[in-house]
Amino acid sequence: MISVVLADDQALVRAGFRALLDAEPGIEVVGEAADGLRAVEVVRETRPDVVLMDIRMPGVDGLEATRRIAADPALAATRVVILTTFELDEYVFEALRAGASGFLVKDTEPVDLLRGVRAVAAGDGLLSPGVTRRVIGSFAAAAVAHGRPPAPPRDLDQLTDREREVLVLVGEGLSNDEIAARLVISPATAKTHVSRTMIKLGARDRAQLVIVAYEAGLIRPGWLA
Repeated sequence: MISVVLADDQALVRAGFRALLDAEPGIEVVGEAADGLRAVEVVRETRPDVVLMDIRMPGVDGLEATRRIAADPALAATRVVILTTFELDEYVFEALRAGASGFLVKDTEPVDLLRGVRAVAAGDGLLSPGVTRRVIGSFAAAAVAHGRPPAPPRDLDQLTDREREVLVLVGEGLSNDEIAARLVISPATAKTHVSRTMIKLGARDRAQLVIVAYEAGLIRPGWLA
């Protein structure tokens, strides 16, 4: 059973998501919150597999709530999916950097929402890889254009040459099977390299590996369409 917490300040939105999710076999909504502070409390109480988190909420917003959840070692198994009205939303990029595993647009089709919840619960941290890459690339480019300093780079020296190759391919949005085909290795070996790279860089999931690849200069804004 996949457990889900809903965090959105609109009761009607929460009710709609709850009705959809609770009707799906194998998924159960275990808590709700109307603001970020309460969301963190509910997540700590219920330890869900997935949190559907709105960004714009009163008081503590979804961005800060995501940051607190991602920073709590007791919640390492909980994945946050950002709910947003617009794909190209600067707060989405910041939420991914803070530890969110991906995002969904609020008017997404029900089947895509259910697929997304199942995917992130199964450990696929990068929802809608093409769209997520565009978001990351867009705001990485904006940061450069506005002269904002980049985030402190992760220590890539601890990676092997193969792991650095894998990091670049994850940054390009390739799946484990695609990485295996590109490097002529088995999918199991590709998965092992991805996992080791995540551990060494302290990344929660593939979404954060994409960001690391951008911020380390291994992938540059504009490289990916």
